[in-house]
Amino acid sequence: MRLISYKDRGFDRSLAELNRQAEPLAEVRETVSEIIADIRKKGDVALLAYTLKFGGPKISSAKIRVTPEEIKKARASLTPGVKKALAASIANVTAFAKKSLRKNWSMKNAQGALVGERFDPLPRVGLYIPGGTAALVSSAIMTCGFAKAAGVPEIVAVTPAAADGKISPALLAALDLCSATEIYRVGGAQAIAALAYGTKSIRPVTKIFGPGNAYVVEAKRQVFGRVGIDLLPGPSEVLVIADVRANPVWVAADLLAQSEHGVGSVVVLLSDSDKLIKAVQKEIARQSALSSRPEHLAKAMANAVLVLVRDMVQAVEIANGFSAEHVSLAVRKPELLATKLNSAGGIFLGDISPVAAGDFLAGPSHELPTGGAGKAFAGLTAEQFQRRTSIVRYDIASLKKSLPFIETFCEIEGLDGHGRSVSLRLGKYTEGCRISGFSSDQDFNSRALT
Repeated sequence: MRLISYKDRGFDRSLAELNRQAEPLAEVRETVSEIIADIRKKGDVALLAYTLKFGGPKISSAKIRVTPEEIKKARASLTPGVKKALAASIANVTAFAKKSLRKNWSMKNAQGALVGERFDPLPRVGLYIPGGTAALVSSAIMTCGFAKAAGVPEIVAVTPAAADGKISPALLAALDLCSATEIYRVGGAQAIAALAYGTKSIRPVTKIFGPGNAYVVEAKRQVFGRVGIDLLPGPSEVLVIADVRANPVWVAADLLAQSEHGVGSVVVLLSDSDKLIKAVQKEIARQSALSSRPEHLAKAMANAVLVLVRDMVQAVEIANGFSAEHVSLAVRKPELLATKLNSAGGIFLGDISPVAAGDFLAGPSHELPTGGAGKAFAGLTAEQFQRRTSIVRYDIASLKKSLPFIETFCEIEGLDGHGRSVSLRLGKYTEGCRISGFSSDQDFNSRALT
């Protein structure tokens, strides 16, 4: 862990070093580019070869898709406790998602034309669910659950299988409960390429969602444009703002919890209390020893940064510049401080609100922007599974009222054809960008036909 203070001579420089850009390594870019090219050229052959190469099962094309029998068996194997936990999480996610769905609307503009928006579910989406040794069941719920709430008819999930071809029963059950229509036991950049371009076994999708490792995220970046992409989430991040009243036991627990996601995890504490920071340091050491993976946590926490700030104003400035995935406000008046934050992926109010509750159960998706992207991007929402269409309907009266303004724009931009397409509907003839009237319909018809 690093400890820095606003009193330090190089404090501003140290803060600048905290801000990061999620740029892929050249090696990752090149490897992913080769994988995508191979999938486009060889389809299932390349998909299966890369699956085996990167530690997955040796399977045939016929075994890529998970069968209904496997899903049925997986659901039957769940304990009552797991069933209840899945049901609780899905219920919360579904309720939250439905609240955030966009709804069709219409109105009349100033000239009387009817305008509005229509929102339809995407026809076919792909979900990447991290799996293998640590199946992220919560990620399945917090992507597939949103797709289900939006009414997507075809939900295609890809997830890495173990070397024996098996997938976590809880993961399969969660996907099935969230109405996944197809599940495939493939992962990595090759799975993203298959979703984007299609193979004999996997038809292409419209948009791809879900978190993954650096290769998966880079693959999403490279297929963007061919398909839609939700966002490019990188390693997990947590930033805690804590005052002297915060509970150091809880603060340390939040920092350690996010470190469990891997050595690339980003962990930052901002506090105006030196006493609190020292107490958190002691708690980190104590709780790390209680972990089932202390060495794993030690590597992740090696990059943690504890910052002594001058006051809460400075803490907010740093937090807004850093733009963390999760921001926990362990302060006396968290609601007030939250109004000043403008770039967090998700905000957790009060130190009684653990980030882990958001990871598993609360309702909002835990797929949030990282690497500073929160300044411009929000986390995953149900409306990202909807396609927006604008609607316009004119009648004679509203078109007549609009004509003078359209005429002016037509003249400014030199687009006489645009003006003519309007004037002809109103029994007029456009010469250049100026609209000329006619003495009679007969006069109009005779000139319009010459």
